[in-house]
Amino acid sequence: MFIVADLCVVPMGVGPSVSRYIREVREIIEGSGLSHHMHANGTNIEGEMAAVSAVVEACCEKLQQMGVERVFCTMHFSTRSDKPQTMADKLASLA
Repeated sequence: MFIVADLCVVPMGVGPSVSRYIREVREIIEGSGLSHHMHANGTNIEGEMAAVSAVVEACCEKLQQMGVERVFCTMHFSTRSDKPQTMADKLASLA
């Protein structure tokens, strides 16, 4: 099932700056080959649900390897069965 997701990954208990952790998350997402767009509070990712879920799992595993004991993730996603729709399609429909 193809989804357009909005993912937010928050490493907990690491202090006020999470930049070094989010850089690692970004590398995993970029290496996934999935279409994505990072924004100020998360990342939009599109692809098959299983592939997106695998990327989220890889991000959490990497943060745990870095010593993060607790990771808080939120993901909202949409899917359509009536037609294919990408992130770009959704934005274009607003024009």
